Amino acid sequence: MFPLHLTWPSPTEATLMVALYVLLAVTVSIDVLLKKSDVRSALGWIGTVWLAPIFGSLLYYMFGINRVTRRALKLGRLDAASRSSDSATPTCVPNIALLSQVSGKITESPLVAGNALTILEGGDQAYPQMLEAIGKAEHCIAMSSYIFRDDEAGQEFVDALSAAARRGVLVRVLIDGVGTGYLYPGIYYRMKRSGITVARFLHTWLPWRMPFLNMRNHRKLLVVDGSIAFMGGINIGSENCDRPPGQREVQDVHFRVTGPAAGIVMHAFARDWTFTTEEHLDQDCWWPKLGTRGASFARGLRSGPDADIYKIELLLGAALNLAQKRIRIVTPYFLPDARLQFAIQQAGLRGVAVEIVIPVRSDQRLMDWAMRGHLRFFRHVRADIIATPPPFDHTKLCTVDGEWSLIGSSNWDVRSFRLNFEFDLEIIDSDFTAKLDGLIDARIASGQTLTPDMLAAEPVWIRLRNAAARLLMPYL
Repeated sequence: MFPLHLTWPSPTEATLMVALYVLLAVTVSIDVLLKKSDVRSALGWIGTVWLAPIFGSLLYYMFGINRVTRRALKLGRLDAASRSSDSATPTCVPNIALLSQVSGKITESPLVAGNALTILEGGDQAYPQMLEAIGKAEHCIAMSSYIFRDDEAGQEFVDALSAAARRGVLVRVLIDGVGTGYLYPGIYYRMKRSGITVARFLHTWLPWRMPFLNMRNHRKLLVVDGSIAFMGGINIGSENCDRPPGQREVQDVHFRVTGPAAGIVMHAFARDWTFTTEEHLDQDCWWPKLGTRGASFARGLRSGPDADIYKIELLLGAALNLAQKRIRIVTPYFLPDARLQFAIQQAGLRGVAVEIVIPVRSDQRLMDWAMRGHLRFFRHVRADIIATPPPFDHTKLCTVDGEWSLIGSSNWDVRSFRLNFEFDLEIIDSDFTAKLDGLIDARIASGQTLTPDMLAAEPVWIRLRNAAARLLMPYL
């Protein structure tokens, strides 16, 4: 046995270590104080970096700095000329008219009239229409998906996109750098081999760019010839289809959009494509003149950790504050922060019927635990929580007073609100909203009410587990 000898640092080494400690802690603290608007987040980062300067600084570099903002703002200036200052004025009750005005200020986007929207339930309804549109494309196809599986459903889309490219159609496909597989996304290489122009959003092998991995493009968009658009919550994968019958794993809703709103969807894709590849989609085929196709008013809502941050939270908060009769929320993941929870509570106290529909079990066990831990604190919130049975419901809907609705890719959690790039459409149309309310009615009829008392009655170890999972809210 050799004796263990501890060597203490020399006075010079100790001084350098203390100086490095203070330099790192002070540098990060200054950056946090100048850039973090949320007090709790700022205190958390400052506490972390002073307790563990090296590890805390590394964490802050990886997850605390928003590097997307500056580039996105430059893109915003480049396409400012494409924004129309003319906004349609719908005929609706005063609170919905005011909500539309607030939305216009939040999004800085016009409300456009003359749109037609078709509800497509599940991949069995959505995929055939999407594939048919791709098959009939004459000029250009733009497609974006968070998840694009290399399975039977994915292969059908690759075959259709490849056939379109071979007949001279411009094809651009954007997949998320994490959602579709980070290490070896088979579908990405299959597309490249098939002659499809495809890119991965914020994918990198450079260590100093790894912080971008926490920011994901969650949008699901398809635009054909600039005039027929599909958007909503459905990814590309066989789990969205009833194959074999009765074996669907995921229930979801997508939308076919025609009219001026199709151009709004195309604009969202074009920004993402230029951001990722620096190619500007400025050919005429991407931007045809779009006429009236229906009676719906629509406005696009882009949200993400760039110039569009906090927009979806602000709009949902306004919807909760301006609802007078009923607000209905369908979401696969429900982890609202304190501000939205307060708005929900205020709506209930005003006598607004608040219905929140979530799956009894999602596709992420940790998220399920966190949601149940979070809902324990809804004891004094006047809202009905309805949990729906399998298959897992990935639907994202919100309706207000039977006239206003929000459809798209956003979940009710911090990741969707602040880390993901999302796209939603605000719709003002009582007939369309009635159809969405019909979908929500069907989900409520099959579900079961979940109360805080039921969650409080669970065994202590389950409540502790759920409470611990809830602490990960900002990153789930």
